Amino acid sequence: MHSVRRASQLYTHTPYFPVETHYPFNLTIKLFALSVVMLLATTGQQKAMAQSDVPGTPISAQGGVAHDQKAGSVLIYPVYTSLASASNQQNSRISITNIDTRSDVAVHLFFVDGSNCSVADSYVCLTANQTMSFLMSDLDPGISGYVVAVAVNSLGCPIIFNSLIGDSFVKFGTGQAANLGAIAVGALPGLEEVPCSAGSPLATLRFDGLSYNPLPRTLAADSLPDRPSGNETLLVIDRIGGNLATTAATLGSVFGLLFNDEETPVSFSFTQNVCQFRALLSNNFPRTTPRYTTVIPTGHTGWMKLWTLDDGAIVGATLNFNPNVTRASGAFNQGHNLHALTVTTAASYTIPVFPPICQ
Repeated sequence: MHSVRRASQLYTHTPYFPVETHYPFNLTIKLFALSVVMLLATTGQQKAMAQSDVPGTPISAQGGVAHDQKAGSVLIYPVYTSLASASNQQNSRISITNIDTRSDVAVHLFFVDGSNCSVADSYVCLTANQTMSFLMSDLDPGISGYVVAVAVNSLGCPIIFNSLIGDSFVKFGTGQAANLGAIAVGALPGLEEVPCSAGSPLATLRFDGLSYNPLPRTLAADSLPDRPSGNETLLVIDRIGGNLATTAATLGSVFGLLFNDEETPVSFSFTQNVCQFRALLSNNFPRTTPRYTTVIPTGHTGWMKLWTLDDGAIVGATLNFNPNVTRASGAFNQGHNLHALTVTTAASYTIPVFPPICQ
């Protein structure tokens, strides 16, 4: 693209550089090349510094990672909920689809109670091109947590079947609601080397980049609106890992950085002995100095990044409710999954193995 020249440059005969600053042509080329090399080196250093300030492996544009815009062999639904006494106010609709045009598949579903890490499970079987939806008020009433779906064979062993997609419609009695895509984890050729048979009561899903895609280690929550304008943003974080035959892994200690739109950071930390942590962003959480409404005042936005202090995998979402949505042009109700900034290869699940029983 040609640069735009000012009129004074078009109609003046004055040299662009004063005569005394002219350099020999070869020297000019060398100086320009040197400046480009220095610029590239500086840019590379800045990128390396930006990627090294959080734990985990940086995600490359070409790398295979788990995310909510692809199909996979394992699906993670970051949040579900239902209220047994008022399912019309608080409920979730879980959907799962087999996009394979030829093959059927059995899917082992695990429902993790976010408060005590207990696990319930069931099977669904999908024919080619089939989709299925169900309400959590019918299947697991009165529980809030997250769902893991695993493609298995006729013995109940995990298989490579990267043709599952899914999403969840979630609404809370406090007003937060969103449609969240299931995070799809691709199975890799290394999964075929993991022994599993009908005689084995357990199997291990290793998210190590060999059997399955790595999982997020550092998450980012962007577009955090200000609290004084009526926004009530619910943050959800799930710890991924543990034994789905008994209890899932707990969240543990988390460290985070909260930024406002002027790039000012404040840090925070908390510890939770639960599988799923849910909290409204306010002056009570996260505990920062100064408090949340001072960091993100009226009319401003912010973002945060957070990670577990041990080498653990986490996923999550934010859901915002604003009662002024029909009265204020800048008020919105929305939700989305948290962004993965880095990944870990240390996470794994243990699952029970038994033949599918499908209706």
